Amino acid sequence: MAVAITLLVLNVDLPPLAPGESLAHGLAHQWPVYAAYVVSFLTIGIIWINHHVMIGRLREADHAILFLNLLLLMSIAVLPFATKLMAAYLRHSSGQHLAAAIYSGSFLVMGLLFAALNARILLVKHPKLKRELPLDRRRQILFRSVAGVFPYAIATVVALVSPYATIVICAALGVFYAFPISSGGAEAN
Repeated sequence: MAVAITLLVLNVDLPPLAPGESLAHGLAHQWPVYAAYVVSFLTIGIIWINHHVMIGRLREADHAILFLNLLLLMSIAVLPFATKLMAAYLRHSSGQHLAAAIYSGSFLVMGLLFAALNARILLVKHPKLKRELPLDRRRQILFRSVAGVFPYAIATVVALVSPYATIVICAALGVFYAFPISSGGAEAN
């Protein structure tokens, strides 16, 4: 995840300036690059935090957990490409809808894999948890991780109409997951 976050900054280039154009204007013209970077950086960072908590619940992992984790990491590794695509095409007259759908679709796949991994840990392998969690609490945690899948799906469909709305939905989900659910202790999603 650290590598994916680091790769995001490679999408942020110096603005190409036309003769007589100010640096401030060139930087302002690149706002889609910055918007996509911030949304993706925060989303990956929040996933990293929540992943740490999710995996930290386990005493030991099994093969299925390791495989799901590998798939989750693969989906995260695609996000720098999807971010670059979104930033490059957001304001174009053609390709912007597909770029936005790929961007939100990448988050959707990542969300599905995160939820699948969380479900495996919380429902199937709950006897391997470091500390026992009541079923209601495990369901609450899982519901929160699954809750993001639906807005990502909506963002992917909305991309066909408005790539701007898509990036706003993805940013809102980042904000939603930035705040952990309360459990009487410090525990994230």
